[in-house]
Amino acid sequence: MTPLTFACQHMPGVTVISMAGDLDAAGADRLDAFISRARRQPGDHVVLDLSEVSLLGHSGLRVLLNVRALTRRHGGDLHLACLQESPARLLNNTGARPVLTVHHSVEQAILAALHIDQTS
Repeated sequence: MTPLTFACQHMPGVTVISMAGDLDAAGADRLDAFISRARRQPGDHVVLDLSEVSLLGHSGLRVLLNVRALTRRHGGDLHLACLQESPARLLNNTGARPVLTVHHSVEQAILAALHIDQTS
């Protein structure tokens, strides 16, 4: 198992969190705590760059769903970017995929969070 590491970047209204490692039971609590500390405002959107996360466990998925619910209660949303095959498969198999907003790139996720028309 690869320990989970985080990096954070703040933009007006959006917190971008890049992760690397395994989002398993051990990493889930760390992710939850990191997101709580990293968000500047409760209504900020959260973009998670999952390009370096090869394993997503059920505990990690629970955190993602809880973060989504919390951010939406305050007017924001959770945007996932760059899912690898295994995490994408878990979202599909559990039925969570339609509930979570997934983007092909971090840039697309940020634009969506900021409600910027991506066709221009």
